[in-house]
Amino acid sequence: MSKPFILGLTGSIGMGKSAVAEMFRALGVPVFDADAAVHELQGPDGACVAPIERAFPGTTGPGGVDRPRLGAAVFGDAEALTRLEAIVHPEVAEMRRTFLADNANAELIVFDIPLLYEKTGQHGLDAVVVVSAPPEMQRARVLARPGMTAQKFEQILALQVSDADKRSRADYVIDTGMTLNQTRDAVKALVHGITTAEK
Repeated sequence: MSKPFILGLTGSIGMGKSAVAEMFRALGVPVFDADAAVHELQGPDGACVAPIERAFPGTTGPGGVDRPRLGAAVFGDAEALTRLEAIVHPEVAEMRRTFLADNANAELIVFDIPLLYEKTGQHGLDAVVVVSAPPEMQRARVLARPGMTAQKFEQILALQVSDADKRSRADYVIDTGMTLNQTRDAVKALVHGITTAEK
């Protein structure tokens, strides 16, 4: 096998994507977390801090990017958001290239991309797995988060591609509406299916 099989992992808010990413890791599959990469780039001494301060003065400090301030600076402003993405996305792409090079001998690599269908698309991926759960379970999980309100939840949902649409476009679906062990078994079966098919 000449290169790793690259699997995109995505899912709407509250669907259990982070838990499934951990299940892949537990099976020894390298996982690139796009959100964690952004946090690192915007954290103390992160590569994006100085360019973000130049583009949006007053939005950074000793701890890196002040996320609430930056959020307020770009919220509802498509042009500002585009400027921010032009700073962050190339840096994330560079981290992804390094990750790929570091894991070139792996059979399977997972790219954890929350906004895969909304923003990044499937370029460079061999397949996509969507994490899904029943709507009432999703709602209960999200509303249990600190600071979350029903209104905020509805706003987030409105910005995301619907779960049904994601499932219809996916190559694989992992159901997190089951027990953790059942979900773990589904992840294990998927990893086994992909790695044996690639040999």
